[in-house]
Amino acid sequence: MKEIASSSEKNNYKIMFFDEGRFGTMTSIKRKWSLKGSKCEVKIKQGYKNFYVYSSVCPESGEIFSLYLPEVNTVMMNIYLEELSRNFSREKLILIMDCAGWHKSKDLKVPDNIEIEYLPPYSPELNPVERLWKWLKNNTIHNRIFEKLEDIMASLTDELKALTREKIMSLCRCSYL
Repeated sequence: MKEIASSSEKNNYKIMFFDEGRFGTMTSIKRKWSLKGSKCEVKIKQGYKNFYVYSSVCPESGEIFSLYLPEVNTVMMNIYLEELSRNFSREKLILIMDCAGWHKSKDLKVPDNIEIEYLPPYSPELNPVERLWKWLKNNTIHNRIFEKLEDIMASLTDELKALTREKIMSLCRCSYL
């Protein structure tokens, strides 16, 4: 177990929030505007294939790091932490996340430049990444049919690449931070 940094040392850390979001082929329906008196139809598709977007955001700088992974477990979390560490190799990170079992597993391999802090249990509203998921789903998958997971991934990739730091900051900045 590594030693926790003192509060004065933590001033040198970049604070990022982490979460996984599930995306899949089942159609997600949202309300839609239409002309009064006209019938609004939305086709749906039952689908049970999905994948997860693992993302960390820094609400202060608007930086984001995401990976698409097939499931949520300790093995996938270790892959994500290794890639996050490599991407921010010159920085020290405090990664704030929820208390999912695979986030606290004894087999979790936390790189030296990352320190993990946990949100209080049952408090997803405190994680700014939840706001990103809501925005992404509203802008990429709601009221749309996707035949393949690759189509959803392509749509998400386009949307994530188009996000500016300013947009991420506006989505993920919270008054309590």
